[in-house]
Amino acid sequence: MSGWQTKTLGEVCDIMNGGTPKTGVPEYWDGGHLWITPAEMGKRASPYVNDTARKITDAGLKNSSARMLPPRSVILSSRAPIGHLVINTEPMATNQGCKGLIPRSQLHYKFLYYYLSSVVDLLNSLGTGATFKELSSGRLKEVTLPVPPLPEQERIVGLLDEALAGLATAQAHAEQNRRSAHTLFDCLLESVFADDWKTSEIVTLADLATDITDGDHLPPPKSPTGVPFITIGNVVKQSRRIDFSETFSVPRAYYDALKPHRRPRSGDVLYTVTGSFGIPVIVPEGVEFCFQRHIGLIRPKTGIDSSWLFYLLLSPQIFKQASDGATGAAQRTVSLKLLRNFQVPKVSLKKQKEAVERLDALSKETQRLATVYERKRDALAALRRSLLNQAFTGNL
Repeated sequence: MSGWQTKTLGEVCDIMNGGTPKTGVPEYWDGGHLWITPAEMGKRASPYVNDTARKITDAGLKNSSARMLPPRSVILSSRAPIGHLVINTEPMATNQGCKGLIPRSQLHYKFLYYYLSSVVDLLNSLGTGATFKELSSGRLKEVTLPVPPLPEQERIVGLLDEALAGLATAQAHAEQNRRSAHTLFDCLLESVFADDWKTSEIVTLADLATDITDGDHLPPPKSPTGVPFITIGNVVKQSRRIDFSETFSVPRAYYDALKPHRRPRSGDVLYTVTGSFGIPVIVPEGVEFCFQRHIGLIRPKTGIDSSWLFYLLLSPQIFKQASDGATGAAQRTVSLKLLRNFQVPKVSLKKQKEAVERLDALSKETQRLATVYERKRDALAALRRSLLNQAFTGNL
């Protein structure tokens, strides 16, 4: 690697901190100076940014630690989280959760951008703090990077631009295919139950269940051993399964004292009712656990297939009823009254089993396709990391 040198970021960049004008002073806001935050950076699909959601005034700039960065600086989020990166094409300020890196004459801005994107794990490891990790300017300045001659930097940037653009397109296609597989399943799910709503007697969900209840409303006593206690966070939306790996236990005596309809049993269907409401899961065999009040429990009557009930609660028709009837602002909640009064079709057990057979088959195929596309997406991400590693070790 003839002509390559190893430098610290402090030797090849000027590093500037950001700041936030007082939010309660209207005179500081809605001005002409672009101002970006880590949250907004994380939503960017392109490395480049020429506009921001919020802007500050001359007074806001003067009365805060925010500083204007010249175009073609590299902006790094240094907390919450560490590692978002953008390149500003217009003069721009940042909040205190960002560091602005202004390359000096011997460093190409896009070479710096690509290098920092290749060492995000390192940058994270340098963060300190208890509540959330933050990367200080001092530590950032000591990060080393390879600095080839400027023409070589430009050559590497050109190769990476072309190669990574192709990878990004392939990744976008893989993600779109994954989503399409799930969309196909959702369409069939809606179609299956649309026919039932047209041709069957419409009853309430309570008519199909022996019990519809929720978990204990009192804070549970914790215990080193005993019975697992699950919260809404243990209900996994993607797989629609209960994750028991991150639970705490309650004493056996607490569990035994619960009323029978609040002790889940195999074939019951749980249904999240607060926050991320509308996620059904079937209680598996051979497990004992109890659950918080943010989860509803539906115990089907004889003649109601648990899998059919699961798919019914997953259907777009039920989710619309839940969404339309949920109350609350910060955390929307499906009340037990609303849950019990969901309007549902009453169909024969034979038709239930036929629907389950169709939906199970398509669900299995959907999961297979999703796994294929996820593996392809992961392989493309690994290839991207490999290309970046080759670029900064002189092998590209």
